[in-house]
Amino acid sequence: MRSPWRVRRLQTRFARAADYRRELLASARSVIIYALVSTPSLWLTANGYTAGFYQGVPSWPETLAYVGLLLVAHDSWFYWMHRTIHHRRLFRHVHALHHKSVTPTPFAAYSFNWLEAVFEALFVSLWVAFVPTPWIAMFSFLGIMMVRNVMGHCGVELMPRGFADHWFWGLFATTTHHDLHHNGSFNHNFGLYFTVWDRLMGTEHPRYREIFREVTSRPLAQRSPAQPEPA
Repeated sequence: MRSPWRVRRLQTRFARAADYRRELLASARSVIIYALVSTPSLWLTANGYTAGFYQGVPSWPETLAYVGLLLVAHDSWFYWMHRTIHHRRLFRHVHALHHKSVTPTPFAAYSFNWLEAVFEALFVSLWVAFVPTPWIAMFSFLGIMMVRNVMGHCGVELMPRGFADHWFWGLFATTTHHDLHHNGSFNHNFGLYFTVWDRLMGTEHPRYREIFREVTSRPLAQRSPAQPEPA
């Protein structure tokens, strides 16, 4: 039974088995590097050398505010770090591995060169060094980050029609937004959660909304009826 979402696929090309293997191995390495980068930060925090974590139980409005601040700060970190490693003198050494996923799969979300993984992991370590943050807010942020990364590389547009053109929801990046970056348009769409930096800096793909409209105007395919068991 084929998914009705197949009509929302953003590319006609399919990832190969070699792509999956490369992405899985690189992602596993990134997990190890994230742990190695975070360990000194956790030790420093446990021994009182950093701002550490918020003491007490925060209210829901406080928690949501922290999560919002983390997302905005991380989006800024990601945008400028991402643009920097696209520089011709850095790209081959830092970011080229990630862009081997021309047709990314969800496993490409953390398929990084080891040095890029270090840059990615540094954000949280630097944040907790200076900003006391509730545990629940940090873990909520990390969950959103992982989901958003996987969504950006899943190759299927999940957002509803009109999302990218809306005055508010259009500030949020979509799968189409990041897929265009992988599919040959390397100098556009550097943002992670939001489209704001790309709009401000003139790096948003000029046909992003046009392509989003086309993809989301396709009616979802009907599921094929189950075939009866042979007698």
